[in-house]
Amino acid sequence: MKENYFTVYHKLIGVVCFFMAISFTQRIHAQAFEITPSYGYQFGAKLNYGGNYIKFNDSDQYGVTVGFETLNELMVEVSYIHHGSEALIKDFFISPFESRLADLSADWILIGGNRYFGNSDKVKPFFGGNLGMVILSSSNENPLLTNRSYSETKFAFSFKGGVNIMFNEIVGLNLQANLMMPVEYGGFYVYGGSGGISTGAGASSTIALFGFSGGLVFRIE
Repeated sequence: MKENYFTVYHKLIGVVCFFMAISFTQRIHAQAFEITPSYGYQFGAKLNYGGNYIKFNDSDQYGVTVGFETLNELMVEVSYIHHGSEALIKDFFISPFESRLADLSADWILIGGNRYFGNSDKVKPFFGGNLGMVILSSSNENPLLTNRSYSETKFAFSFKGGVNIMFNEIVGLNLQANLMMPVEYGGFYVYGGSGGISTGAGASSTIALFGFSGGLVFRIE
């Protein structure tokens, strides 16, 4: 039996708080502390199954990253990213023409590392990777296509690359590209109602979600 969505969510929050507590207790040993709120654009994606598909539209994204420098130019980070999208479906049996299915919300909680390159204190290119979880949930479902909400928690990983342009020693501009991937994302399971189609209109696959974001980076040494 799957765990209740809120139970899983609370466990994830507890894990993140645990790691953040450890990080804060080690702050006096860190060479630098950074916090980066961001806002950006998330490109859509398509999940194919047979000759059918579920498509997710482009959307905005926002988040925040907290990082601690453990070694020279190497940051340990905890990130939260949210984006929402509209899901569309085209299915030979359920919806022969592309139709709106539901709104999809994705909340990413990730822990990883980030490496700065170069010798400049003003322009600092970087590359990083993260592991964690993504909480996927639906709302405003199309009652003609589905009779239940969808929520699932998946293992996820991500990569990012970009540059921090520092205005001074404390404040800078963060510009980056993000590639985020939930593992074995199953899509929505669509039901046609009482006496109707009951097979799942979903596919098990890993999809890549690409986007850009920008924000301010605050650095305390």
